[in-house]
Amino acid sequence: MQIHLAKSDISDMAVDAIVSPGNSLGIMGGGVAAVLSRRGGSMIQREAMSLAPIAVGAAVVTNAGSLWAKNVIHAPTMEEPGQKVTVENVRRATRAALLAASQRGFDVIALPGLGTGLGGADPADAARAMVNELRAHKQPHPATVWLVDLSDQILAHLEEALLTTTP
Repeated sequence: MQIHLAKSDISDMAVDAIVSPGNSLGIMGGGVAAVLSRRGGSMIQREAMSLAPIAVGAAVVTNAGSLWAKNVIHAPTMEEPGQKVTVENVRRATRAALLAASQRGFDVIALPGLGTGLGGADPADAARAMVNELRAHKQPHPATVWLVDLSDQILAHLEEALLTTTP
């Protein structure tokens, strides 16, 4: 698996799937999820909510509406909107997103800093958890993962995790 970092708005990524770290109810009311719903259209949230509840550690795939991406992988980091996120939830959501991408045969996905925004997870710990899960994923899909964020701090933690986590 190739892993790349990008300072970008994840909703602008032209990939097979964007990972949305929302909640188990499929409500896309804050953070990355809200941006994806606003930019891609309300049909993304409606489809996610029709597939809810989505357990933390599970993921579902919906269309991406008018986004450049083809699909959205909904990998909840919290059960209900506004809850604080643990590093274990970040790990479980990352693993679920990768498994969903693998099952669907997605070659390229974009993954934001899970749980580091509204969820309040420690960015350094979350980055290490995400990178550990990426390194542990041995399936042929996804072949490429873009770690995408607008925050220089989150990107720095992701880069540090990539440099210090053994492949």
